[in-house]
Amino acid sequence: MLTVTNLIKKYGKQNAVDDISFELDGGEVVGLLGPNGAGKSTTMKCIVGLLRKTSGEITIGGHDHLSVEAKRFFSYIPETPYVYDLLTVKEHMQFIAQAYGVKDWQGKAGELMEMFELDDKANKLGRDLSKGMRQKVSICCALLPDPQLLFFDEPMIGLDPKAIKNTKEVFKNLKEAGKTILVSTHLIDSVETIADRIMILKDGSIIGNDTIANLKQQAAQSEISSLEDLFLEMTKDA
Repeated sequence: MLTVTNLIKKYGKQNAVDDISFELDGGEVVGLLGPNGAGKSTTMKCIVGLLRKTSGEITIGGHDHLSVEAKRFFSYIPETPYVYDLLTVKEHMQFIAQAYGVKDWQGKAGELMEMFELDDKANKLGRDLSKGMRQKVSICCALLPDPQLLFFDEPMIGLDPKAIKNTKEVFKNLKEAGKTILVSTHLIDSVETIADRIMILKDGSIIGNDTIANLKQQAAQSEISSLEDLFLEMTKDA
């Protein structure tokens, strides 16, 4: 579903992403973990085409990641949600439906807005929404076209506890439907219960890439009490 090969992103002489390669299979939920500044958001923005990569190859569904064919495969939920000031919540959904050619979108839009408690805010303008509400609108818009691949960049930040629970439930349902999800976060507990696999980034390089079960076994053998402690141990400065 997603193949990243020898991805490099330079800022001046510094490698923000330093020659990383990985693949995501269909129906897989993968957590991209790392401390702040590790290169998680840069990696994700290069994949979705918001940043120009310095070198490397990225394919989505067998297509170059910048092609229209690839863009039909995925949705991207950024860390800082962007909404249109003068569109209402419902008009955001309508805009996405028209852009992606989603037919009979009103029913699904209604279900999503109800799930994220936006149904009573359907006619509220984007400029009047809190950050948490904007994040919810962003997630609803991403789910509306029913993409095969979803990229979530720090999805839990700004959400209230109920919305976090709903988002995790959405992840579970998407996985059961065979969707592929890449979740970027620096909070391991936000993905520990939903991820099949964890990739750990540090200083732009992948320093760990394994299943949750194997990482837990590694933690136990190292007499480390939790995945969080293992993550902190792996990413600490030497």
